[in-house]
Amino acid sequence: MKSGDRVRDPLPESFASEEEAGEFWDTHSVADYEEYLEDAAVEVDIQRRHYEIEVDRECFLALTAYAHQAKEPVRSVASRILKEKLVCA
Repeated sequence: MKSGDRVRDPLPESFASEEEAGEFWDTHSVADYEEYLEDAAVEVDIQRRHYEIEVDRECFLALTAYAHQAKEPVRSVASRILKEKLVCA
């Protein structure tokens, strides 16, 4: 072993629970176990896009207050108002 190389804990065959796995990975780096990694076929199909727009402070505060009163997320209220005013789908 070269100087500077760390001794790593052996990778358990399995974990008794998700909590046990979480505790292990909270204190270990996956980079130390690269030889155990396998390629995964992952397909991503993004159906929705999110956009940002700038609004002035007064509009933001009014929108936030309205959303809070309606108990809805600000983004949902903003989207609904824009859809109603602009007649978009």
